[in-house]
Amino acid sequence: MRSNYVLGLDSQSFHRMHYTDWGDPANPRVVICVHGLTRNARDFDWLAQALCDTYRVICPDMPGRGLSDWLNDYNDYAYSVYLNDIAVLLGYLHVTAIDWVGTSMGGLMGMFLAAREHGPIRKMVLNDIGPEIPGPALERMATYVGRDPHFPDLDGVKNYFKAIHAPFGLLSEDVWAHMAQHGAKRIAEGEYRLHYDPRIGEGLRQKLQGPADLWPVWDAVRCAVRVLRGTESDVLTHAAALQMARRGPRANLVEFSGIGHVPALTTPDQIAAIREWLLAD
Repeated sequence: MRSNYVLGLDSQSFHRMHYTDWGDPANPRVVICVHGLTRNARDFDWLAQALCDTYRVICPDMPGRGLSDWLNDYNDYAYSVYLNDIAVLLGYLHVTAIDWVGTSMGGLMGMFLAAREHGPIRKMVLNDIGPEIPGPALERMATYVGRDPHFPDLDGVKNYFKAIHAPFGLLSEDVWAHMAQHGAKRIAEGEYRLHYDPRIGEGLRQKLQGPADLWPVWDAVRCAVRVLRGTESDVLTHAAALQMARRGPRANLVEFSGIGHVPALTTPDQIAAIREWLLAD
């Protein structure tokens, strides 16, 4: 794994966007993997290891998360800035055609890109996200997004993640420890905080006026899409997932029993569902 940065531009200043880079840097076959709202690039370590024999795997930390810069104005934590940063990244990598794996927020970014004319996405995997998000799911996320808890040690961080990310399913202790290691930063002796700008929650709270409706965006997507869904998800309902399979790009749907929002993409069955879809002719 390699680590690098590109320079993005928001309304106030330039900012650095970090990304991890797996596999042969000369490989023209590139997949970009983008995390959820409060997560970071290291969520994809297991998937990247499974794909990097065939792909160059690029996993960015979107601004305000992980090793990327925090933005001066929280209003810039917006899809317009994120998509511009991805365009910069594609230019830096010298690629015009990619595959895409997007978890939650990263999936919405993929939808927006794939709906644009001359979009770069060949195949796309959406991880537990779709064109409509029920209001109660947004309200649930607002209970923890933007909070700024501090912890005495990484075990405290791990236990916190186990609680708020319980819908991820029954993950191994190694996975939870990895999430804690890369999802928190040490700010003082015996004190850790989450590794994202809590001001990203401001944008979410501004959206709590009703359920999101992005069906016109979905209908404009033309690339092949596989949708992964946890059967207990409150973000992507079963009815919405079935509708995604019937209209627009007519997604191929795979569901994982006993999991909510979102499948963590660390288990063999979840990784296989992505790998075989991307590599199929």
